[in-house]
Amino acid sequence: MLRSFFIGLSTNKAFRRFSEQSAMGQRVSRRFVAGMTVEGAIAAAAQLNAEGVDVSLDSLGESVTERAQAEASAAIYHRLLDEIAAKKLRANVSVKLSQMGMEMDPAFAEEIVAGIVEHAAAIESFVRIDMEGSPYTEATLNMTERLHARFPGAVGTVLQAYLRRTADDTNRLLREHIRIRLCKGAYKEPDSIAFPIKAAVDENYVRLAKHLITSDVFCGLATHDERIVDEICAYVAERKIDKKAFEFQMLYGIRRDLQRKLVAEGFGVRVYLPFGAEWYPYFMRRLAERPANVLFLAKNFFKS
Repeated sequence: MLRSFFIGLSTNKAFRRFSEQSAMGQRVSRRFVAGMTVEGAIAAAAQLNAEGVDVSLDSLGESVTERAQAEASAAIYHRLLDEIAAKKLRANVSVKLSQMGMEMDPAFAEEIVAGIVEHAAAIESFVRIDMEGSPYTEATLNMTERLHARFPGAVGTVLQAYLRRTADDTNRLLREHIRIRLCKGAYKEPDSIAFPIKAAVDENYVRLAKHLITSDVFCGLATHDERIVDEICAYVAERKIDKKAFEFQMLYGIRRDLQRKLVAEGFGVRVYLPFGAEWYPYFMRRLAERPANVLFLAKNFFKS
């Protein structure tokens, strides 16, 4: 029930305007969003690096309707890449195609994203093309494949374990040596294309995760589910898999204790670090993914 409620709120324009403009909304968001500015995000990334954690920077925003908006979003990513190079951060960037104008003009969006990937390749960094709702799935995979052909190793994408097609998509991308971030998925999808039961999603996630970490492609396992993390760690020990053959990926502000534990055990950990004023849809999807975060926020809202 809560998951559907927060997914519904993520698209509520009136509540989004109120939340993003109110001091209370901005305060609540800080648990999962690393400030509103590039400077704040870079400072947070440097701190995480100092703690042994790598970073993927995400300038929040989606569903732009004007070319100027998309170009402004791209300019932020070019600035992030410049900062990564200048400060020698262990960081890359994550972009959403709807933020780059995909809904408006797919060819224009690809041109913009290609410029970001080319920049990342020049500084030996990396661009993760985020996965959005199912209407974007095939277009996202197609663009990733085209850009990978132009800039091998500099671009990858995200697959969602709740989609029934993901096993096939995993094999498709691995054949091309394209790096994958595997997550569970946080959009509302019909049962015809997505597993409706959490247990089925978890089972698919673990099966795909084991496939990824035994491939010859470096991939990321995005999960905060400690039961799944423990199962993967046990599988790594049993199969004597190199702990650096993959990385665990987690969201900024969630399960910091687990992040530190995995780093101490010698696993690679990367934190997905979002920032920016357009935080509302992202924030609501985080609450939908893990309703326990609602209780956490309620307990900590009035603490300094």
